[in-house]
Amino acid sequence: MSDINLKEIHDTLVEVAFEAGRMILAANPNKIDKGSKMNSADIVTETDQAVERMVSTTLHSKYPSFSFVGEETYVPGETKVTSAPTFIVDPIDGTTNFVHGYPHGFCISLGFALDRRPAVGVVYNPALDTLWTAIRGQGAYCQRNASLEPGKGQGEKQKLPLNGGQPLGDLSTSLVAVEWGSQRDGKNFDIKTRVFRQLTASKENGGSMVHSLRSLGSAALNICAVAAGQVDMYWEGGCYAWDVTAGWCILEEAGGIMVSGNPGDWNPELDSRLYLAVRGAESGQKEIVEEFWGVIGDDKMDYKH
Repeated sequence: MSDINLKEIHDTLVEVAFEAGRMILAANPNKIDKGSKMNSADIVTETDQAVERMVSTTLHSKYPSFSFVGEETYVPGETKVTSAPTFIVDPIDGTTNFVHGYPHGFCISLGFALDRRPAVGVVYNPALDTLWTAIRGQGAYCQRNASLEPGKGQGEKQKLPLNGGQPLGDLSTSLVAVEWGSQRDGKNFDIKTRVFRQLTASKENGGSMVHSLRSLGSAALNICAVAAGQVDMYWEGGCYAWDVTAGWCILEEAGGIMVSGNPGDWNPELDSRLYLAVRGAESGQKEIVEEFWGVIGDDKMDYKH
């Protein structure tokens, strides 16, 4: 594995992300074919599928020996993330936002994993032309107007976190990202809604009184917001490896940590489907994780693969 050039892979993924962005922006969400998978909240479009085909073809051509896991070609119970070098891709993370024409919450998420751990991450929102990138051991960066030429409007690369890693307080001083997900019944949904209420309720009513909750509608963008220090934490249950791999690399390279969305597991698997991202900070990460886990209590979410 030592001969794998992560910088070359990063540069390739950035090029692929820009091409995917052009495809996404060229599509009219009002005129493309749409369908659903699990239910009406789990949307897929012909653009998702076309982008994944382009990404898969490009990466297989350049790296034929590497594995590929993508959302639109995933087969439940069969597709696995192994220890092999693997591209893990979501062609449009935030498809619901894309379909509704909401520009702040969709992106392409391109991750590369070695030994089931994130090694390269590229997340690109083409509507805002904002790019987040990271290479293991080389830091994480955000760039606005990323597709423009240098000297012709391209923004400078800003090292993450943008706030310099200020100490974390307790939950009452925190901005927390969450998502409803597409599963809207059963035990997992009940746990989520109870935790959402307890996070936001006043302390007099047994709550944590967080500053507020945010939902960007994209796991990758939520994690990037945590990596940037714009959001303190992101709690998730139900998303997949392709939703988090790229963002996870960016988060860790920005000094953040990823623990389990269920209490007690400080080292979750890449495809565990249970995540709690915490921003980089001089102090307070362990304490706020334990406080958040205390809100969840003895409940445990359970998602099948």
